[in-house]
Amino acid sequence: MVGPRSWIGGLFNRFVKRTEKFLDYTLNPIQQQRLRRLQERLHVPFDETHPDHQKALIKLWNIAFPNVVLTGLISEQWKEMGWQGVNPSTDFRGCGFISLENLLYFGKNYPASFYRLLFKQDGNRATWEYPFAVAGINVSFMLIQMLDLYSETPKNLPGYNFMKLLGEDEEAFDILYCVAFELMDAQWLAMHASYMEFNEVLQVTRTQLQRELSLDDVHRIQDLPAYNLLYK
Repeated sequence: MVGPRSWIGGLFNRFVKRTEKFLDYTLNPIQQQRLRRLQERLHVPFDETHPDHQKALIKLWNIAFPNVVLTGLISEQWKEMGWQGVNPSTDFRGCGFISLENLLYFGKNYPASFYRLLFKQDGNRATWEYPFAVAGINVSFMLIQMLDLYSETPKNLPGYNFMKLLGEDEEAFDILYCVAFELMDAQWLAMHASYMEFNEVLQVTRTQLQRELSLDDVHRIQDLPAYNLLYK
C-alpha cells in the first residue's frame, strides 16, 4: 500500500508474526469499565423519532455543509453527503447510532481529513466514487467485527491490544475510526479502485489495521503508523 504520506517504511520490519489464538487474560478494572461503556454504545439503534438522534444527524449536516440550510430530515440533499437515499435513517440499520457518533467525532476532531474525504479532494479519483456517509458506516461495522467488541474479552490479538489502548484513552475507538477511514481512502487511491471494489478495499484496510494493532511498540492509538495519515 502506498499512501499519501511516507509512513509505511519499516512497518513490516516491526511486525512480529505470530499465530492468533485464544488469549487467556483478564481486563483490568479501567479496561472493563470502558469496554462496558463502549458495548453500551454498540447496542443503541438509530431512532429517527428520537429528538437527540435527530439533533445529532442535523449536527452532522451542519459540520459537513455549514453554509447550506438543510430542508428536512428527509431530503434529496442527504445524497450530497453520500447517503443512499433521501432518508439517512435507513442506512443505520446495520450499525446503529454509534456509526453516526463516529462520523460526528471525525468531523469535529479531524475536520481537515473529514472534508478531504467528503469532497474527494486528493488523488486521481474514479468515475464512480464510494459514497462518503455509507462508507463511514461500513468502517464502523468493520472495526466492531475486527475487534470482537461484542465479546466479554476479545479473542484475537488486535482486539486484545486494542483493550490496552482503550485503557489508556477512552476515545480510542473513535480515534481508531478516524484512522481507519483515512487508511481506507489511502488504500482506495493506491488500488485505483472504483465503487464495485469497495468491499475489497475495506478488507485490505482491515488487514492493514490488524497488522498495525499487532505491533509490539504500539501503546496508544497515536503510535499506529496509519495515524500519521490524519489531518486536523
